[in-house]
Amino acid sequence: MDASSDTIPRALLDWYDAHARDLPWRARPGAPATDPYRVWLSEVMLQQTTVAAVKDYFALFTRRWPSVEALAVAADEDVMAAWAGLGYYARARNLLACAREVAARGGRFPDTEAGLRALPGLGAYTAAAVAAIAFGRRAVVVDANVERVVARLYAIDAPLPGARALIRAKADAITPDARGGDFAQAMMDLGATVCTSRAPRCLLCPLSAHCRARATGEPGRFPVKAPRQAKPERRGRAFWIERDACVWLVRRPGRGMLGGMRALPDDGWSARGDGSGEGPLAGPWESAGKVGHVFTHFSLELHLAVYLGGQCASLVPGDGEWWPLERLEEAGLPTLFAKAARLALAGTGELA
Repeated sequence: MDASSDTIPRALLDWYDAHARDLPWRARPGAPATDPYRVWLSEVMLQQTTVAAVKDYFALFTRRWPSVEALAVAADEDVMAAWAGLGYYARARNLLACAREVAARGGRFPDTEAGLRALPGLGAYTAAAVAAIAFGRRAVVVDANVERVVARLYAIDAPLPGARALIRAKADAITPDARGGDFAQAMMDLGATVCTSRAPRCLLCPLSAHCRARATGEPGRFPVKAPRQAKPERRGRAFWIERDACVWLVRRPGRGMLGGMRALPDDGWSARGDGSGEGPLAGPWESAGKVGHVFTHFSLELHLAVYLGGQCASLVPGDGEWWPLERLEEAGLPTLFAKAARLALAGTGELA
């Protein structure tokens, strides 16, 4: 074991004691671990989402469902609506599945990585983070911020994603046995506030003396990323059907893209291909413009069509509901369909 395996965590924890971010789901440095429910909830929300975006959602969820037992008995549609806008909606479905499993076990989260991995929706990262932060376990916690810190600390020049095994091994080598949660959060904070993806603030870094990337003079070159591949572009249509100051909303299938969310009817577009262009009614339809949205694996150009026919109440096929326009923001539409709704209502003054 080299000297850095001791000096690096000590220097980092000293820095964290003075500079830790004040976050609503986090205990202060050196304090006992916080409620596992809050740690787990925050970690699920933070997956591929910024701290700034998560804060308001975390506050809403913990007010409405202050414990894992309360969340476990929540209606699916209420949780999905509360999640709307946060993206990556499979997380919300996994959140409910996990809450119900933990509640069935008496409301107690397992306190080991292995036990946490057995819960629905908890991958390697989330299990390690909860084990370390909520239970003080020694766990190797590697998110995007930690990945960047370690890649620079050791000037790892193999490109991602292939370098991840080496990055994890190096992170393991400097993870201390004590203060597991503080160390994990210190690494995250360092990456988020000092060792940033652009213009790293090396003069403020407690690990600068150990950083091989800084010694090269080009710390921003790490981690090395493989060239990005262009995302496929898809096209689809969404349909606005209105009557008596209500709009027709459908429930998307429980699995798949935006699963379980309320939405406008569409023509079956997906990550794999364009939509059919066919609406749920014969028409007549009027084009109302288009909106764009970028998903993880593809981008979508969604064209909006507004129904101009009358007497549509008995004609709309499938399961759905007439949702009052004055309460449309309470429907929890995913961002894509919220954009389309704003487009449909722009000329009526119903929604800014």
